[in-house]
Amino acid sequence: MTQEELAERTDLSRSFISQLESDKTSPSIETLEIILRALGTDLKHFFSDMEEEKIVFKKGERVPVYDLPEGVKMEYIMVGVEDKPIDPMVVELEPGAQTEEEDYHEGYEFGFVVEGRIDLYLDGQRYRLRKGDAFYYKADKKHYVKNPDKKKKASLIWIEIEE
Repeated sequence: MTQEELAERTDLSRSFISQLESDKTSPSIETLEIILRALGTDLKHFFSDMEEEKIVFKKGERVPVYDLPEGVKMEYIMVGVEDKPIDPMVVELEPGAQTEEEDYHEGYEFGFVVEGRIDLYLDGQRYRLRKGDAFYYKADKKHYVKNPDKKKKASLIWIEIEE
């Protein structure tokens, strides 16, 4: 996980995360608990010698993404699995809302529309999807999704896949 990703998951600054990583500062217990929750663990397990494979990911364990455009809600579904090559999220879009445009990056992206309609934009080209439709693409294009509906919410499962 990058410093930026951890900063987004914890609502802490990237520079603070960087200082922690380079031992230039130490977190308070409260801040450590926030970071550990974003990483899918807690104080007890962090200081434990036993490692347990996580199989079930409960809804209450999801970590929200902060600093999103109005009308967009994202939550990471699987936390504490940095060794896995996927990063799934639940995305909810209020009517007319859209995610921020992501720049080119490595890997692939997959999505499945759970509710409503979405428009997927890849390098400016629009693809229309409805409930039950899915998408998959190499993330070497600028991309974002938008809910084109003026009355109904849209939701999707969005999975980033590392190469």
